[in-house]
Amino acid sequence: MRAPAPAYVANDGVIDTVTGVLGAALLHSLDAVGEVALHVERTSLVETMTLLRDTPGLEYQQLMEIAGVDYPDRGQDRFEVVYCLLSLTRNHRIRVHVQTDDEKPVPSVTGIWPVAGWLEREVYDMYGVLFSGNADLRRILTDYGFRGHPQRKDFPLTGYVELRYSEEAKRVVYEPVKLAQDFRSFDFMSPWEGAEYILPGDEKAKIPEQKGAPTPLTADAIVKADAAKSPVAGATEVKTSENTTQTGAGKAGPK
Repeated sequence: MRAPAPAYVANDGVIDTVTGVLGAALLHSLDAVGEVALHVERTSLVETMTLLRDTPGLEYQQLMEIAGVDYPDRGQDRFEVVYCLLSLTRNHRIRVHVQTDDEKPVPSVTGIWPVAGWLEREVYDMYGVLFSGNADLRRILTDYGFRGHPQRKDFPLTGYVELRYSEEAKRVVYEPVKLAQDFRSFDFMSPWEGAEYILPGDEKAKIPEQKGAPTPLTADAIVKADAAKSPVAGATEVKTSENTTQTGAGKAGPK
């Protein structure tokens, strides 16, 4: 008996169909690691999404997620907004990418998928990307009065303020971040691979060592210890027994 769910559709022919439907709105496409990614023009996003939803053979009815990506090295249009779509009838997924910056707004798709309202708010909160047409574009994850956008690559890891409960004020207060210690400079190069710095304890490596387990003793101390353990000079005579009386075993022997 076949499963009631539709079989998963391969990517064969998807890009060709999308290219014919979107035309110039499709900047470029990519089929890699089993996923299809479509990079489209930002200004025609709403029309593109409508065609992807309503065109027979595509039918991506559901918006699963909206994600943001920051590429600071790009300079212009450093942000990407990624839309993850699912076709329920074909059991197939694609990603739609648009590029923008922190000034040019991305058209909202809340008119197609109302769930995009909260998803667009998350991208705005984390990256500062604006969405034109979103009637409630405000922060959703950070606190009131939060400064900056935490998912940007240039946002400090410690943030700018910290909050704690003040026993004096009997309320939660905000204060500038105070680090208990300075940031450490981590170098993941193994010291056995030729690191050019001195680690704590490396000064012991300058002490000469004998064969065997490492020891913190100096060379002179090692020589004295070896001398104390060596047998006394001249004590090489072997003691023997001439008769049984000397050993205490048996009767006395003849003289």
